[in-house]
Amino acid sequence: MELTAREDIEAPLDRVFAALTDFESVERQALRRGVDVQRLSGDAIGPTEGMSWRAVFSYRGKRRSADITLAEYTPPEQMVFETVSGGLNITMILDIVALSRARTRIGARVVLAPKTLSARLMVQSLKLAKGGLDRRFKDRVSVLAKELERRLHAGV
Repeated sequence: MELTAREDIEAPLDRVFAALTDFESVERQALRRGVDVQRLSGDAIGPTEGMSWRAVFSYRGKRRSADITLAEYTPPEQMVFETVSGGLNITMILDIVALSRARTRIGARVVLAPKTLSARLMVQSLKLAKGGLDRRFKDRVSVLAKELERRLHAGV
């Protein structure tokens, strides 16, 4: 199953990419949302392929964990994250494209690949509600893009 969304931001490509790769900020945002995030590899030098995290969160009343790896890192155009959570493999691809000197487009694509029967059942139930899921995914990417644009204009 695949979800896609695109959003335009009024900011230059290099600033948008720098904000997206500020993983310390992303980790703090996740912590504020109740997700326990622990960086397993990578250091303060900067983002690199192979960086990884473990996230522990509640979903449908159960504590779950996800192992996230920055599988591909191509500045300033693309990042690919591979996530394994239970029997579900998730690939998230972020494409960043300059539309002009001051306008950038972010494309987000998430691919869910179930590996176990329970994961297949979950993905099948998600497919039944795909219209609403697509809308919520696009809304969430839109909110993130607006927040990113606000932070970039505020100089934060």
